[in-house]
Amino acid sequence: MTLFYDARGNIYGVASPALLRSRGIAVPDNAALAASTRQAWTGLAIASECGWGTSPRPAEAKAYRCDGLLVGPFQAAPPYDLLIVNTDGSLAERSGNGLTIFAQALTDAGLMTQACELRVHHDQPDGVTPLVTGVEPAVYGQLHGFWLALGQPAFGPQAVAAMGPESAETGPVNELAAINPQWTRSQFVRIGNPHCVTLVEHVSALPDNRQMHQPDLFDPLKAIAFAPPAGNGRPCAAGVNLQWAARDSANRLIARVFERGEGPTASSGTSASAVACAAWRAGWVEAGEVAVVMPGGTAPVRLHVQADALLGVSLFGTAMLQG
Repeated sequence: MTLFYDARGNIYGVASPALLRSRGIAVPDNAALAASTRQAWTGLAIASECGWGTSPRPAEAKAYRCDGLLVGPFQAAPPYDLLIVNTDGSLAERSGNGLTIFAQALTDAGLMTQACELRVHHDQPDGVTPLVTGVEPAVYGQLHGFWLALGQPAFGPQAVAAMGPESAETGPVNELAAINPQWTRSQFVRIGNPHCVTLVEHVSALPDNRQMHQPDLFDPLKAIAFAPPAGNGRPCAAGVNLQWAARDSANRLIARVFERGEGPTASSGTSASAVACAAWRAGWVEAGEVAVVMPGGTAPVRLHVQADALLGVSLFGTAMLQG
């Protein structure tokens, strides 16, 4: 059966291709082929395993059992291929919390006993596939979890294929500034998938998750974040994950997240990493460990800097099986 895990308030189901085929869902046994043919089966998989169909997400977040479906592994030994299926049936290039959950599921199944690579296949036209993440079991304080090596981030509009007048490294994204005049300082970051981090001066300028579920804010944010036809494709034709961040204290940030293909979420590992990278780029935090506080929990992020260059970013996470 599909197992559900929680990582900082993000809940994903984990289902093998064989399990989905036993449900009558024609998932190929090859991850690359499964990604390229996802329109034929992901909607059915979401409806079957996650408790809702293909209708638009309602305003009430509690109507959702989880934030998506992790399909894999496609092999019996590492490295392991998987697909990250959003609730709208689209595929994500990377999810920090999702990969943490997948690593925990592999560990629980006896398939992961040491560091290995997880390879995410997707169909996003502007991203590398498969996107490889190194995962290492680790202890952080008293928590048993995993460090994810997310690689070197890229910055600027070109990194996320943004269109329009947004050409400065940090400046206004017109579609966001039109919603809130305090949202005028944004930074594009790619950490496998595309992000737009908006830096605000006061915590009060952060959007509230409950508010983001209401149509008057959900709809304009969805138009920005989701790829067409659900969104407008501006500023990014393939959509973009949205984050907002405010300074709390030294190397500690408060953040909110609106995910492409999903909407407002309690937390996101890659979003936390993008927030930390954008804050470092803006001079808000120093290299080393950064705490990113989201409604679902705090994400420890490590920024690896040498000679004023950000060479890589790592994320720690834990996951717990849900009853």
